[in-house]
Amino acid sequence: MEKTFKPAHRIEKFGSYYFSSLGERIKQLKSTNIDVIRLDIGSPDLPPTQEIIDALCQSANNSSHHGYTMHSGTYEFRKEISDYYKKRFNIDLDPHTEVLSLIGSKEGLFHLCQAFLNPGDVVLVPDPGYPVYSAATKIAGAIPVPFSLTEKNDFLPNFSDIPASVAKQAKMIWLNYPNNPTGAVADLNDLKQMVDFAKENQILIAFDAPYTDVCFDGFEAPSILQLAGARDIVIEFNSLSKTYNMAGWRLGFACGNAEVIGFLSTYKSQLDSANFRPALDAGQKALSGDQKWLKSRNQIYAERRDIIVKALTECGMNPPTPLSTLYIWCKIPKSFTSSKEFCDACLNEIGVSFAPGFIYGENGKSYIRISLGANTERIKEAMSRLKQWLSNSVL
Repeated sequence: MEKTFKPAHRIEKFGSYYFSSLGERIKQLKSTNIDVIRLDIGSPDLPPTQEIIDALCQSANNSSHHGYTMHSGTYEFRKEISDYYKKRFNIDLDPHTEVLSLIGSKEGLFHLCQAFLNPGDVVLVPDPGYPVYSAATKIAGAIPVPFSLTEKNDFLPNFSDIPASVAKQAKMIWLNYPNNPTGAVADLNDLKQMVDFAKENQILIAFDAPYTDVCFDGFEAPSILQLAGARDIVIEFNSLSKTYNMAGWRLGFACGNAEVIGFLSTYKSQLDSANFRPALDAGQKALSGDQKWLKSRNQIYAERRDIIVKALTECGMNPPTPLSTLYIWCKIPKSFTSSKEFCDACLNEIGVSFAPGFIYGENGKSYIRISLGANTERIKEAMSRLKQWLSNSVL
């Protein structure tokens, strides 16, 4: 009898990450000469600055920079992160104990669960929310318990809706502002409510903040670590992917509570040998260089945002105008029963790909997420196709 192999129980019920499967579907459509415009994934289409690229090349030309890097990243990169937090938020971080380099922040989100959670632990997860929060929790054997983010409450958590018994059982809560997928933002007063809730219930806050520097209309996103005593119960994740257009470079970091940073560091020491040294050197240049270019880059995103919001409003979908992130979060037309039905129809009939809200949780099933990470002219073309299609066949 031929032997069959089965996966570990912790992953046997998981399929591929949604965007991996979607990418294969789009590849098939393109092979039949269908022009697909992707507005689904949050990958910046613009490059980093030339000085960042030059720093990578210069470092790569150093013959001593091709060996293993310690799992925590170079001290120089971690020091530059701490300097960035001082300049940007007036926060003092110890680069030895309170900062850890990551191979992209997604890796850190996942590995925090493996390093901190035990089977049966309760974790509070936003709905809608980035799918990795729930997936990583489940793979660690812990129990994700969703809490609702609703349009009525500006997609901010209403902690009074979380039963006291659940809050007392929880070991960790995932929070993410500026928010993916909703585009919602939180000010320091909002963040203080989150810290107060976590302190009252002795919960670790895993705060995901990769869109801190992708802001519009004068808004400046705060860090939760600005609040007094926050680092007692917070580990914050950030990324160079969105801030510096370096998504494929896989550079991120975690900072905050030294004890939890230590857990994550120990786990990573058994797992990886960190980033390529030239990538870290380029990241150092990104953090230390002139930041003025981010303003002009954000103006490009704001222009794209306005194009999309205007078109959707003309279609009767009336989305809010976000102050941050790469996303428009919008309800589907009432003639469709689900975000999956709407997104499948858009892809198959007009060659435009949006992210269906159901992948972010039960509360997202009647929404779509639209990315700003595509060429402006392609976005205009996508909106033109959508408006014509909806006017002819739906509205």
